Amino acid sequence: MEKQEKTRYKLAQSVKACMKTTSVDKITVKDIVEGAGVARQTFYRCFLDKYDLINWYFDRLVLACFKEIGVSHTVEESLTQKLRFIRDERAFFMGAFRSEDHNSVKEHDFRLILGFYQDLIVKKTGKAPNEDIGFLLEMYCQGSVYMTAKWILGGMEEEPEQMARKLVEAMPAKLGQMFQELGLM
Repeated sequence: MEKQEKTRYKLAQSVKACMKTTSVDKITVKDIVEGAGVARQTFYRCFLDKYDLINWYFDRLVLACFKEIGVSHTVEESLTQKLRFIRDERAFFMGAFRSEDHNSVKEHDFRLILGFYQDLIVKKTGKAPNEDIGFLLEMYCQGSVYMTAKWILGGMEEEPEQMARKLVEAMPAKLGQMFQELGLM
């Protein structure tokens, strides 16, 4: 692992530690760099702000499971894996999903999964989703992130498999049919 990557993980561990006692919106870059034992300028060489750090760490935890959708995993299997990661990193995600900032992990997750599904549709069909599918996809992703946040902040009482199944079952029929035809379900 390269030096900058190690520093990023060190900063991520520091922000995770801060999140155990302080809300994300109240954590400062000073808190993060002191916990990581690095200089402030080192932080800014790696990230724009604390939300950029949180979103980068979120990507590291979650993106790997989505890469296999349509290859060796279904949407439900990948969602289950994502939710397991979230549960395993409970303190981080509870803190991250509480933030209401416009750069929050909720907004990042929405943009990330919407873009991922759009790119996957292009890859499988050779064209962007039409307006109707685009609308359904955006609505589904927004609802999926909302319900995931509710699950996280509610204490993650349901098992990841149950939650993933519910998220897949909530997919609009027309979108679900398209995903089925593309071998994603």
